[in-house]
Amino acid sequence: MSRSFLPQKRHRAREVALQLLYSLELRKNQTSDDALEYFPPEDDPEIREYTRFLVTGAWERREEIDDLIRRHVTGWRPERMVTVDRAAVRLALFECVLTKSTPVAVAISEAVELAKTFGTEDSGKFVNGVLGRIVRETPQAEQNEEPSRGTEPSDTDRR
Repeated sequence: MSRSFLPQKRHRAREVALQLLYSLELRKNQTSDDALEYFPPEDDPEIREYTRFLVTGAWERREEIDDLIRRHVTGWRPERMVTVDRAAVRLALFECVLTKSTPVAVAISEAVELAKTFGTEDSGKFVNGVLGRIVRETPQAEQNEEPSRGTEPSDTDRR
């Protein structure tokens, strides 16, 4: 993947992934593979591949991600969150805490931007607050120091 296009490609993959995660929340009988098949195909295979990585990973590990939210955010169970906000938070936590494939600052920034674009008027602030709290309270060993084996390469698309 060309470094000069990496930020735009990763951002586009995150946009698509957020929409697919939202779709999966509404259609409980769908699998992540089903959702990926129904979504209009991306022309760029790198975007499609990263989208698949994000959707499959965040959806399959959503219970683990929701447990992180429950442990660190008082008064906000994942079920009570606006669906788009929950998808943005899950996506960011999957990338920066669980797989360590993206720097924490990048994952939070991207999630906030996606929440502002697709969520409510207050979504950006809410997502930033939730992610900030979880990241501050998550031990450094669990955070993004080195990419985990078997994950995508580290994301260098800092803004």
